[in-house]
Amino acid sequence: MPTRVTGPTHLMYSRRAVLLVLAATVSVQVGGAFAVILITRVGPAGAVLLRTTLAALLVVAWCRPRLRNRSRTDWGVAAGFGLILAMMNLCFYEAAARLPLGAAVTLEFLGPLGVAVATSRRLRDLLWVVLAGTGVVLLSEGALNGLNPSGVAFALGAATCWAAYILVGVQAGRRFPGMEGLAVALVVASLAVAPVAVVTSDLERFTPTALLLGLGVAMMSSAIPYSLEIAALRRLPARTFGVLMSIEPAIATLAAFVILGQRLTPWQLLAVAMVVVASAGATRSTAPT
Repeated sequence: MPTRVTGPTHLMYSRRAVLLVLAATVSVQVGGAFAVILITRVGPAGAVLLRTTLAALLVVAWCRPRLRNRSRTDWGVAAGFGLILAMMNLCFYEAAARLPLGAAVTLEFLGPLGVAVATSRRLRDLLWVVLAGTGVVLLSEGALNGLNPSGVAFALGAATCWAAYILVGVQAGRRFPGMEGLAVALVVASLAVAPVAVVTSDLERFTPTALLLGLGVAMMSSAIPYSLEIAALRRLPARTFGVLMSIEPAIATLAAFVILGQRLTPWQLLAVAMVVVASAGATRSTAPT
């Protein structure tokens, strides 16, 4: 356990940790915006394959996981974690190919919001569900034709996978120290996605430019934010960390506007804000300090 520091030094460490979380969030969403460009080149499955494979190489090289003396249960948890990771990214990239990035991230965020509310015993936390649900209705502008229906379905699939990712990730974190569980999961995810990418993607489009873009996405969406988040978690309470992470839909909307030129209507921007508030509120009231 890290030693708690009080006074001005503690405040300095907290500010640094907040900056680390914000930097991780920006990195993830900027990486997501460039992933949309990658998707247009190699397709959703191809983009996921490049991201997971290159991220696996980076993380494995960084942490050098120890694989000896692992039980069958350990391997089962790591494999399940990897399969969930593969499905989550596939669903999200399929959604991002059909929806504005801000809308896709907002819908995907219903996953961790659902976990936060489901683990709460307070009736008032149902208000966050109502707020988020209202936001989703506004996001689709009151009808499915406001957003691509298949894109919405993929985004909700990604949300479900993200909820499972959180629950299984806790188990993987307990069984594998540091980033070792993530390293194994990324390898499994790459192997799981490879057949889908081969069938659905044009392999001739995996040009050096696409590989370089994939490396950038892998670093910005996986390697860099994971390392920043781990460093921040050593200095921040879980509640504060969760609230800071809740701004991701807003950052995604901004990144999509700046990099991709994607615009949301005023009602959809209000919807993003409602989901951000609901996620922050649910996290703040349920997460341990």
